[in-house]
Amino acid sequence: MAVGGSLENQDLLADLGERSGDIALQCSETAGFLGVLNGRIQGNLARLTELQANMGRLGDSQQESVLAAQELKLTAARAGRMIADGHEVVSLSLGQVAELVAQVTGLEEHLRRFLNVIEAVGGISDHLGAIAQQTRMLGINAAIEAARGGEATQGFAVVAEEIRRLAAQAGESAASAGERLGQLDRDARQLIDGVTANIARGRGVGGHIDTLHATMADIAALVTQFGDRSATIVACTDAADGDVMALRQGLDLFSRTSGESAGQVDAVRQQLEGLEGMANDMLNRAAHAGGRTRNSRYIALAEEGAEEVARLIGNALARGELTVEALFDKDYRGIAGTEPAQYENGFTAFADRAIRPVLDRRTDEDAAIVGCCLIDMNGYLPTHISARSQPQRARESAWNVEHARNRQIFMDSQTRRALDGEDDFFLFTYRQDLGEGRYRALRSVFVPLVFHGRRWGLYEVGYLI
Repeated sequence: MAVGGSLENQDLLADLGERSGDIALQCSETAGFLGVLNGRIQGNLARLTELQANMGRLGDSQQESVLAAQELKLTAARAGRMIADGHEVVSLSLGQVAELVAQVTGLEEHLRRFLNVIEAVGGISDHLGAIAQQTRMLGINAAIEAARGGEATQGFAVVAEEIRRLAAQAGESAASAGERLGQLDRDARQLIDGVTANIARGRGVGGHIDTLHATMADIAALVTQFGDRSATIVACTDAADGDVMALRQGLDLFSRTSGESAGQVDAVRQQLEGLEGMANDMLNRAAHAGGRTRNSRYIALAEEGAEEVARLIGNALARGELTVEALFDKDYRGIAGTEPAQYENGFTAFADRAIRPVLDRRTDEDAAIVGCCLIDMNGYLPTHISARSQPQRARESAWNVEHARNRQIFMDSQTRRALDGEDDFFLFTYRQDLGEGRYRALRSVFVPLVFHGRRWGLYEVGYLI
């Protein structure tokens, strides 16, 4: 009866362990989902922060636009007043110019009449010259006749001489007046020619003045329209400023609530990870209870594989084929051009050459086994099975995560617990990350590896549930 009860208890414990493993898997999957969700929220928060910064800059620009629009309105008003004042002054000036042009145009007729007077005076001067010539001839004839009369006409001779002298002076005066009138006539004609040209220009200026009047009127109309548009711009920028402010406030509120939600999701994820750890502890304890479960075969295979690997490495250390320093080398040297990053250390070459064949053979012992590998205390995998140790492909990170897992560093909460634990083996359920949000539910047995009294890391057997 006691034996039966003991077997029954072992079965119950084994069943409890399996259920705990299922719970751990569900917790792992939920925690993974929450981790992805939290990552997306964090990504959205980062983008939201960037958007808030953009909104801040937009708000500053909008405020500058409001100030610029208001100043534009004031400038338009001032320009309108200046144009109005300038239009009045220009109109007055243009009126004066038009009057001046009219006066200059009117000078042509006066100058032509003045020229006619000069010509008339010139004709009189010519007549005076002719009269002086005739008077001089008369004086000469009178002197001749006085000479013939002798003493009786001596007084007449004196008069004749005086007539000749006066005639000569009159002729000289008429000649001088003629020259001056000629010069005056030439100057007057030049002046008339200049006035005529200026009159032609004045008539052209008159047309320009009319055009300038129309242009000033158009400018005044444009300034008025500009003022109206400025007022519209001010109204629109005021309304936009209000919208921007409301949007900024909404983004701030959304950012706070999103941050709170991210914190809550992360807290739930951490609680689930804690629950996952508790469930895995129950699974691990049930496995150590000694009852036969579906995990027993893989625990045995893991222990056998760890023993073989430990013996192989121990023999290599004894022969000097491998040094302790190379085995425990923590100087992980990055391999250029790898994505995800791969590393090498002093143990990598030996692991590829001597350990990988053992991992391949041990993996082939059961169809449910997806892989056997070594993990040092920092999560470094110096080698892996051949199917997971393929050369990386450029710009194919997702493929590399699944098919080039060797020489990478992986660390999760369950691996860390196994590395830090003191049991002879550890049985955990978890989700294997395959990259780009792809996961696979696995159960792994971790067996500690110790060399020269130092904990090196773990031997792992991962298998499908």
